[in-house]
Amino acid sequence: MPRIIMGVESSCDETGVGLVRLHDDGTVELLADEVASSVDQHARFGGVVPEVASRAHLEAMVPTVRRAFDAANLTLSDVDAIAVTAGPGLAGALLVGVSAAKAYAAALDVPLYGVNHLAGHIAVDTLQHGPLPTPSLALLVSGGHTQLLRIDDIAGKITEIGSTVDDAAGEAYDKVARVLELPYPGGPPIDKAAKEGNPKAIAFPRGMTGPRDPAFDFSFSGLKTAVARWVEGAQARGEDIPVADVAASFQEAVADVLTAKAVRAATESGIGTLVISGGVAANSRLSALAAQRCAEAGIELRVPRPRLCTDNGAMIAALGAHLVAAGVAPSPLDLSADPALPVSTVCV
Repeated sequence: MPRIIMGVESSCDETGVGLVRLHDDGTVELLADEVASSVDQHARFGGVVPEVASRAHLEAMVPTVRRAFDAANLTLSDVDAIAVTAGPGLAGALLVGVSAAKAYAAALDVPLYGVNHLAGHIAVDTLQHGPLPTPSLALLVSGGHTQLLRIDDIAGKITEIGSTVDDAAGEAYDKVARVLELPYPGGPPIDKAAKEGNPKAIAFPRGMTGPRDPAFDFSFSGLKTAVARWVEGAQARGEDIPVADVAASFQEAVADVLTAKAVRAATESGIGTLVISGGVAANSRLSALAAQRCAEAGIELRVPRPRLCTDNGAMIAALGAHLVAAGVAPSPLDLSADPALPVSTVCV
């Protein structure tokens, strides 16, 4: 059985390379996690520019691979299998990672696994908290995705039970940050500003929470618009914008909806473990409110440390290790990227 698995991630604006060791008991040990981000190159545009991201991946791939192997004190010859994000993501960015992983797999004559980026966000939790109980519920919250997923088998059976119908939570953070003239990406600066604000100062709407709305779907477009309209109104009246209060009230609305729906889904499904992952999982209010509500409902909460929540190669290597342990067949070397890969497809 392969022991050292290399993971390559390039779905958006981070070039990630991770190395893990698969032990005989099925546990996975993190050996290296190196990331090169191009976020600064996108900041002046207020969002990720696909062509810029692809070029950054090309420039960063080999240096990031070298740093990962140096950190793990390993060489390429130690690798037993390679996992790479095949989707979802930006087409050009994905192709850089897939092409690199195919080249390494062919040169080293090791199996290749084209894996799902979203499943990787769930698998990464096992690097910190150990094997994932089944079934588990995952709340995946990032710049491009907001989903509730039932996990019956991380290596092969993931079912979506709810998703956003418009903006993802992370996308709403970026847009609200722009309205408040805060830096991009919007998550960290809004979280920081909110700590000084009153979350009850402004009653922003809780989208998709009406009695006739889908119980486990999300909508943040209306909330984003409500914030923009509130700020525009205050400016029209000549008032100073209370950035901290707006940030805190917006953040409370997001965390309230996310945690309420996740806990309700777990309770109604009889699931005792909730995993929150993705970039927004690093948000302080989301994790605090989730901990409070999970404790009240008797649900175990697992949230990876912030470094593991954002896009990285470790999560892809971890998922690859679980696929290897489960005996899943490798992907063919003519593997192609799929920007719209559904979460139900864990390995291509």
